[in-house]
Amino acid sequence: MPGVKTAISVEETLFEKVNQLAKEMHVSRSRLFVIAVTDYLKKYENQKLLAQINAAHDDFPKDEELRISEGMKKKQGEILETEQW
Repeated sequence: MPGVKTAISVEETLFEKVNQLAKEMHVSRSRLFVIAVTDYLKKYENQKLLAQINAAHDDFPKDEELRISEGMKKKQGEILETEQW
């Protein structure tokens, strides 16, 4: 896929750090930006997915459901006490 050129403005200190890291990684500055943005997009998509999963599971039991659940646990405990293992 052909690349698209773009121009960005960054602070000088960040630019220097990017140049240093690109040298250490033996990649071009452009390649380093592609790697960084790709990684950021993956993390962003994962965060969005996690938020959707959390929202789907955010339906905590209501008071009545908790009361019923506790009653069921108590009854099960009573039944287990009478069972011979």
